[in-house]
Amino acid sequence: MYERMIPLSATMKRVSRPTRAPSSAKKPYSPQKGKKSGKTQSTNSPGQIRIIGGQWRGRKLPVLNAEGLRPTTDRNKETLFNWLMPYINDARCLDVFAGSGGLGLEALSRYAAHCDFIELDKQAASQLKSNLTLLKANELASATVHQADALGILKGISQAPYDIVFVDPPFAKSLVAPTLAALEDNKLVHSGSVVYLEHESALTTPALPAHWQIIKDKQTSALRYMLIEVC
Repeated sequence: MYERMIPLSATMKRVSRPTRAPSSAKKPYSPQKGKKSGKTQSTNSPGQIRIIGGQWRGRKLPVLNAEGLRPTTDRNKETLFNWLMPYINDARCLDVFAGSGGLGLEALSRYAAHCDFIELDKQAASQLKSNLTLLKANELASATVHQADALGILKGISQAPYDIVFVDPPFAKSLVAPTLAALEDNKLVHSGSVVYLEHESALTTPALPAHWQIIKDKQTSALRYMLIEVC
């Protein structure tokens, strides 16, 4: 005698799927102001950056989440510092729009000799100074934070040119072209220097001096970043 076959579906409990929230429950989209892609954070709320290489690898540091402040992502930093590997040891660095100081701090962690940081926001500059103290940076290298307008301070920041310059200005502020011009006009770079430039992808990179050459270049939907060598 054959036993009656019971369909598998009849032996299984029906699992109800969670209902989707009504459209009215969704958070409204808030367009980001200022710099890089990512979630807009409330002004002055605490945040963190992480150093990804060198003597301070893995250190997490508090940063100010001020409007327009957008620390470079770990992925972009990894790409950048792979590019900079032949240049970084004992380099003199300049972080023009320092913000959190993430790029200059990463350079010091990888044994750059010096970094000047320029940051307009008073609270962000103060936090950067605190982080340098926390890392005891000036026991291993030298570092100075300049709380001022970048274009103004570039006119007299240094008597000697820099080996590496980070130019990562706030988006939509028309700062890229005048900053690059200031580096050239004030002799802040020399033959063999490299300039890291990052700007929004919608912006056309301004014409560079004849002896500046783009040697590395990447672009995402939100931004374009490149390494420029001064010949």
